[in-house]
Amino acid sequence: MLLIPAIDIKGGKCVRLRQGDMDAQTVYSDDPLAMAQRWVGAGATRLHLVDLDGARSGKPVNSGVIHEIAESFPDLVIQVGGGIRDDDIIQAYLDVGVNYVVIGTKAVNTPHFVSNVCVEFPGHIIVGLDARDGKVAIDGWSKLSHHDVNDLAQHFEQDGVSAIIYTDISRDGMLSGVNIDATVQLARSITVPVIASGGVSSLDDVRALCAVADEGIIGAITGRALYEGTLDFAEGQRLARELCGAA
Repeated sequence: MLLIPAIDIKGGKCVRLRQGDMDAQTVYSDDPLAMAQRWVGAGATRLHLVDLDGARSGKPVNSGVIHEIAESFPDLVIQVGGGIRDDDIIQAYLDVGVNYVVIGTKAVNTPHFVSNVCVEFPGHIIVGLDARDGKVAIDGWSKLSHHDVNDLAQHFEQDGVSAIIYTDISRDGMLSGVNIDATVQLARSITVPVIASGGVSSLDDVRALCAVADEGIIGAITGRALYEGTLDFAEGQRLARELCGAA
């Protein structure tokens, strides 16, 4: 089980949103690169970077700082999401050292796009499924689709994605605890790895995720809990290694 710090970037700053609401943000740093250094220094081996402006606009907005982070930490595993909606954007991120690109809205709106890029960029594609009450949200979580999250995950598994990131957006940024039941249900419906996201807020959440890690849950993305101190990253990763080994 791998803890993955999230760096959400809006207007060039490191922020966190509550339930994906662009108007409910807290700025934690004016320097995302320095924040990346903080987590690397604490022992992080993987980062989750999100271009929030890109997710809303449909094209990269903060790619410059993301490129800078990737180039500054060549040995770090980096996954990037937000506004990734064509092949050129994927190639540009991979060229600077990003390991995985996370497809969200485009995957839901244009499913064949995922199958195409899995062929073109094998081993580098992750689909992020952000859901509320089992239905997938799109466009920076501003719209709720009619798609069932488990059905879509099965579809993308067949396309050849490397993993599925599952976010319960009703819990994201709320420090309310991860939705274990929904995450396990999703993991049981597919064979590709699942990365949990949304609500990971304490060592109790780490323990709960480790207890179900053998269902295929390989990691957990956490953001606000790290920034507000309800979860110490180094201690959380130590506990995860102790209970279920490092991913």
